[in-house]
Amino acid sequence: MKVNPLGIEGAWEFVPQQHGDARGLFLEWYKADVLTEAVGHPLNLKQGNLSVSSAGVVRGIHFADVPPGQAKYVTCVRGAVLDIIVDVRVGSPTFGRWEAVRLDDQDRKAVYLSEGLGHGFCALTDDATVSYLCSEGYAPQREHGIHPLDPEIAIEWPVDGEPELSAKDAQSPTLAQAREAGILPVYEECVAFRTSLASRS
Repeated sequence: MKVNPLGIEGAWEFVPQQHGDARGLFLEWYKADVLTEAVGHPLNLKQGNLSVSSAGVVRGIHFADVPPGQAKYVTCVRGAVLDIIVDVRVGSPTFGRWEAVRLDDQDRKAVYLSEGLGHGFCALTDDATVSYLCSEGYAPQREHGIHPLDPEIAIEWPVDGEPELSAKDAQSPTLAQAREAGILPVYEECVAFRTSLASRS
């Protein structure tokens, strides 16, 4: 498995080696030792999620309070999505920046995003099925969102016209509004939390 750090600190792309023959194929889509070496600590798995979306649906941008935040290891097991990572950590050198990775059932890549980073994706195909492992369970009181069409972030969603959003995502604040409200993670606190996880492992 190859590991590529992304341009936003705290995010990585994982590219598995696929073994195929006339019967089909086999791959290791998650390896704890590989992730631990890249990230500096193990993924403390608390929850696994599966999401199925129609083409043109956008989900996100979601993040959680740190600590404990919610780290995610994300892959697409059917169809294709454009996975988006947004740096919403106040004080980060790349604050407000976004990065995209195509996840699909051909290359079968995965991405890992650390606690404090924002996450979303756009379904490129019908029945796009995303599976992700989470370091913490869902906790509504700690969950937040940034409007995925915020012009300040200016994500280039690959859809014709307006993407389809949930009512909750459509009502999310902009990055500037979230910062003014004091709900964004702080970069130094996120790094300190990750350092504490590494010291425990």
